[in-house]
Amino acid sequence: MPLQPPAHFVPLPVCNPHAAGIDIGEAEHWVAVPPDRAPQPVRRFGTFTADLDALADWLIDCGVTTVAMASTGVYWIPLFELLEARGLQVLLLDPRQAKRAPGRPKTDRLDCQWLQRLHTYGLLAGAFRPEAQVGVLRGYLRHRQMLITYAAHHIQHMQKALEQMNLKLTQVVSDITGATGMAILKAMIAGERDPVTLAKLRNPRCHHDADEIAKALQGTWRAEHLFALQQAVALYAFSHPQLTLCDQQITAHLETFADHSNGHPLPPKARRHKKTNAPRFRCPDPTLSHGRRRSDDHRGHRRGHRPGDPL
Repeated sequence: MPLQPPAHFVPLPVCNPHAAGIDIGEAEHWVAVPPDRAPQPVRRFGTFTADLDALADWLIDCGVTTVAMASTGVYWIPLFELLEARGLQVLLLDPRQAKRAPGRPKTDRLDCQWLQRLHTYGLLAGAFRPEAQVGVLRGYLRHRQMLITYAAHHIQHMQKALEQMNLKLTQVVSDITGATGMAILKAMIAGERDPVTLAKLRNPRCHHDADEIAKALQGTWRAEHLFALQQAVALYAFSHPQLTLCDQQITAHLETFADHSNGHPLPPKARRHKKTNAPRFRCPDPTLSHGRRRSDDHRGHRRGHRPGDPL
């Protein structure tokens, strides 16, 4: 027999009656408040600082206490920080979370109303946001990873310039930024073209002998590729002092954290091969007291967000 519909439907309970929704954009933000709070419950604001102040004032005047917004690029950060400073509870969302709910509208004006409606009924879960002190540390660590990425691009440019001149240095040295590789590259830039002379610059611990290296360094020596090589080597050399300055800034910020070790040293780490871009400082993980060991940030292995990572 056919299923009988229930005698009545129980409406969803209102969990956040003072909720607002914000659709974040580069040039404008669309904001929706409960319909009974303002004659015009949906408004558009610019993204200048004065506009953000006006947005926050309007939310407070409307009696809003909690706001849901999607983490669109980095455009959400100034508004998020401002609303938190003004005492509002801000729920930061993965944009995919709101998109999964069926019935989602397709315009910016309706998107903010959709977020406001979902947040009113408690159907949204915010992303993890660390406290301010840890957030500053994470900013430094992410910037450090970006510097390493830039340096890696310069190495690729060196390899490309060498390959275009048919100089097979990458086949006879394991790392062209090592002792042998950099000595040969700097001599090339200085004007040395004799393969035998260049091969004599090899480090004694290099696995390939001088004759094999000299054979690999017979190429075309085209001026445009030599210029590209010179630029790449200079940019790579410039990146390392910047990395050192970044490490110093991280060290200084780590000194501001409270010591939760109770005088006990960290257990010794397993012996591993030393990495070229390893941080040049030694300190305990300051985030242990927060129940999260973010050692991947310290080692420079982050490559974007993973499921469950903070935004």
